[in-house]
Amino acid sequence: MEIGPRPPAGPPAPAPGGTGPWPVVAAVLVGGWTVLVTVSGQVVGWAVDQAVLAAGLRRAVATWPLVALGTVLLVGAPTLALALLPRAPAVRAVGRVWLAGALAAGALTLLRVVPPVHQEAYLAALAGTGALLAVVLARLTRRRPTAGPGRAVDPSSGPAAVAEPATDSVGAGRPGGDRPAGGRRRVGPVTLLAVAAGLALLLPWAWVGALGGLLETLLAALAAAALGALAGVLLDSALWAHFTVGAPPRPARLVLVGGLVAGVVLVLVAAGAGQSGAQLPALFVLPPLGVVLAALHAAALRSGGPAGPTPVRWLVGLGLLGPLALVDPEEVTLLLATTRDVPFWVAVATGVALAVAVLLAVGYAVLLARRRAAAPRRRVAALAAAALLAAVVVVHVVPGQPGLYGERLLVVLREQADLSGVPAGVPGRAGRDARAAEVYRRLVGTADRTQGDLRRELTRLHLHPTPYYLVNAIATDGGPAVRAWLSGRPEVARVLVDQRLRPLPAAAPPARGNRPAPTGPAWNVSLIGADRVWNELGVTGSGVVVGSSDSGVDGRHPALADGFRGGDDSWYDPWSHTRTPTDRGGHGTHTVGSAVGRDGIGVAPGARWVGCVNLDRNLGSPAHYLDCLQFMLAPFPTGGDPFTDGRPQRAPDVLTNSWGCPPIEGCDAGALRPATAALAAAGILVVVAAGNTGPYCGSVTDPPAPYPDVLTVGAVDRARQLTRFSSRGPATGGLAKPDLVAPGADVLSAFPGGGYATLDGTSMATPQVAGVVALMWSANPALVGDLDRTRRLLRETATPAGVPPGANRCGGDADLTGAGLVDAYAAVRAARG
Repeated sequence: MEIGPRPPAGPPAPAPGGTGPWPVVAAVLVGGWTVLVTVSGQVVGWAVDQAVLAAGLRRAVATWPLVALGTVLLVGAPTLALALLPRAPAVRAVGRVWLAGALAAGALTLLRVVPPVHQEAYLAALAGTGALLAVVLARLTRRRPTAGPGRAVDPSSGPAAVAEPATDSVGAGRPGGDRPAGGRRRVGPVTLLAVAAGLALLLPWAWVGALGGLLETLLAALAAAALGALAGVLLDSALWAHFTVGAPPRPARLVLVGGLVAGVVLVLVAAGAGQSGAQLPALFVLPPLGVVLAALHAAALRSGGPAGPTPVRWLVGLGLLGPLALVDPEEVTLLLATTRDVPFWVAVATGVALAVAVLLAVGYAVLLARRRAAAPRRRVAALAAAALLAAVVVVHVVPGQPGLYGERLLVVLREQADLSGVPAGVPGRAGRDARAAEVYRRLVGTADRTQGDLRRELTRLHLHPTPYYLVNAIATDGGPAVRAWLSGRPEVARVLVDQRLRPLPAAAPPARGNRPAPTGPAWNVSLIGADRVWNELGVTGSGVVVGSSDSGVDGRHPALADGFRGGDDSWYDPWSHTRTPTDRGGHGTHTVGSAVGRDGIGVAPGARWVGCVNLDRNLGSPAHYLDCLQFMLAPFPTGGDPFTDGRPQRAPDVLTNSWGCPPIEGCDAGALRPATAALAAAGILVVVAAGNTGPYCGSVTDPPAPYPDVLTVGAVDRARQLTRFSSRGPATGGLAKPDLVAPGADVLSAFPGGGYATLDGTSMATPQVAGVVALMWSANPALVGDLDRTRRLLRETATPAGVPPGANRCGGDADLTGAGLVDAYAAVRAARG
């Protein structure tokens, strides 16, 4: 059967392009321009988000409204001209549908003003906006229906000029029909083929992806359905009809020309499909589906009538479900692109899905658009859809990552422990241990007294609460509804989103060092005079314990193995629950090596270390940062209860922390403030990295770096010049930060696997200052726990550090280099004196 009705006697109907080639040329140029502008705008918007995130700046809320406005203006103007100026009815119809798509893309892009950390709220807005756009466009383009599938349409009508049947076709008992002889509606073979194609596109995402929470997954499905409905309104039967008019109708014209027009529409739909980063896969995968939809429409026409919106809804909705439901957009970030993390696997899934889409386009075009071919029987199409559905389930359950991995919440209570008046006790370790024990007692007592009712209620609701005492807080399951309920309780101060990483299909290969061991003290160790402390003063840090919260530590590294304190309370891994020190990322091994490593890489090679894992795949969360800081105040044995089994007398003396908790991980400015205050009250010195968000002023922002009770460290290079990346002050409230600087460029230290590596960052500078404190306290044990005097000695003995010419002076040198470059030799001598 040929496509379309048989033409009446008389002269042939005009071709869809009208008279002359220029309208068609204009349409081609406008279509190419639309794709170029839309894709470029989405990529640039995501790149800006990533640049801001990498620079540590606050999120640029105006980015996506500007992208939306640019898309509407740059695409809307030529498509409006295309809809009004040409005499060719088909070209005007194409212009109208592209204009409607551009307006829809702009409206959906605006939704990205919702912060990425609130994914459920964004998906709810996406579902509602997509559905509203579909309803509005359907009402605006509604026209009087034609008499039947065999009657010609008015080529001058806009999208949806023909009222589509609710099913694939109206042919009862025919190969493409949805309605059997009894009149009961059923799904026809064209819709089933669309479902099968959509499930084929879902397969790679079912393998590499993982679902979020239950509500998040349901909202993602609703959003995908809403965008599928929007695509169904844009790609209605009236649009396809412009490519079926002719004498005789040509299947190639419908599939090729109609497929290209539909592909441009799908680019516009994909532009609004997901938070920043999640829309990128759709921009690649959806456009080839225009050819698939054209082939399905050709098969439906041959079987008795137009396909209607149902196949479009299913195919586009399933094509979008993968990236919307199975990928966390916050993890599609360049910060994770250095390893086989989420960006790598998203790229793999996108490549596979694109290949599937292209194969579907070619296969459906060849099989369904041939002039004498008809749609396969309903049973065959149903079997294909059922087989692919089973394949999606099996792939997700067996090689995939089944289960729900939604974000948790951190509930911060109003009442925090009163630590005023904690007695200083005798100087040295005995006094420090007594203070730590008293702080631990007060913290646990406050948490037990104030959390009871809320913990019982959360347990009753099966929300799996985890209590904390260092900050009086509770981590719990829950989405926006639970968050709203908790925020309204009188004992709750605020509720933070506690990020949860979704699992990967395969672990990234562990980091390995590729540099040989140094033949003497590393340059940075000599620059601050630590080797002179060993050789001339005979002090190496013995008797002092340094605690590290980071990605882990390779406990078998030859430069670190002998320094591990050992016992059942010197290692804690709240992520993977490993029982011995391990590190897949390398960052933690490097920082511990700079603090206490042997073989010339560490400042205090005689000190011992304990470790905790608060970063997994270079991302953390407020609760996991608390896990490690809490462990450092009162270490507990493996499997122990932090509330009852803590041992404050085993707390390390000084902590090195080369991390920060930005808003994307769920922290606000005060999230960890009670934690650092409690550690200071216990006499534990907390040394933290300023951050790598220079050269911007006021860039010491991510907790705990801006806090007054921590020692914040910036970075200099070999020439004692402040590095460009080192964060600058002033901190919140005008506080001068950083406090000191240390070498942080091209620093050689230990790396997993027994090798060594050079890294840059304030992360590398921070452990060296912790190592200097270990030398000072080893030289004069009476200083242990005396934070005020230790800070004063470090400031008084620091040497000037340079600032590159032309650098912004911010609030002054104190906001660039603090007191200056740490001087280990002078500080230890002053500590002894």
